[in-house]
Amino acid sequence: MKIKVKVKPNSLTSCVQQISEFDFLVQLKSLPVKGKANLELLKLLKKHFKKSPRIIKGKTSQVKIIELL
Repeated sequence: MKIKVKVKPNSLTSCVQQISEFDFLVQLKSLPVKGKANLELLKLLKKHFKKSPRIIKGKTSQVKIIELL
């Protein structure tokens, strides 16, 4: 399954909000420095979906395509 994620780094809390069936807004506490926000994103999505996430597109963008394995 593939989902589209809009990431907001440097937020006060870390949370996942569903916008539509395959679109999500994810707020992260981490700064987008040296991949820290991407690591936090993958950990948060793994906990939320109980599946292994993988970034397919947008490693340096706020809008990412994630595949859940």
